[in-house]
Amino acid sequence: MLFAGLSSAYIVLRGVPAWQNVALPSLLWPNTAILVLSSVTVEFARRAVIKNRIERVKLWLGLTAVLGLMFVAGQIAAWRQLVHAGVYLPSTLQSSFFYVLTGLHGLHLLGGVLALIYVFAKALRNRVTVFNWEPLKLCATYWHFMDALWLYLFLLLLLS
Repeated sequence: MLFAGLSSAYIVLRGVPAWQNVALPSLLWPNTAILVLSSVTVEFARRAVIKNRIERVKLWLGLTAVLGLMFVAGQIAAWRQLVHAGVYLPSTLQSSFFYVLTGLHGLHLLGGVLALIYVFAKALRNRVTVFNWEPLKLCATYWHFMDALWLYLFLLLLLS
């Protein structure tokens, strides 16, 4: 609901005379690819547990967490690109929305990384099995949602 409300405000405020478009950082494209790839790797982990390939579960979960951290680091680098261009949080309405939307998404994604680390730790102790993989299932669902949410936000920011 938070992102729906912010998206609605973003769309409505685009029509005000004070609106000024800001060029999006070029790093958003590779960051998006990294996040989409992380959704693929978490899906590989989910499928590996169904086939009872626990070593592969560990590999794919670890890789997903690393890709998630790479995405967050990439978003920080994208913010730095904006700052280097002289665009700050209060510079324009669009820049304010950009920082808030991407920052909130990044915080939610960090929560997902913590969940991945938790499930990864369980997998390392062989507590994720074909008979007990509910935490992985929930984590994968959340991760896919974060990916889909980012694609929505990216398109919203890109097409404005």
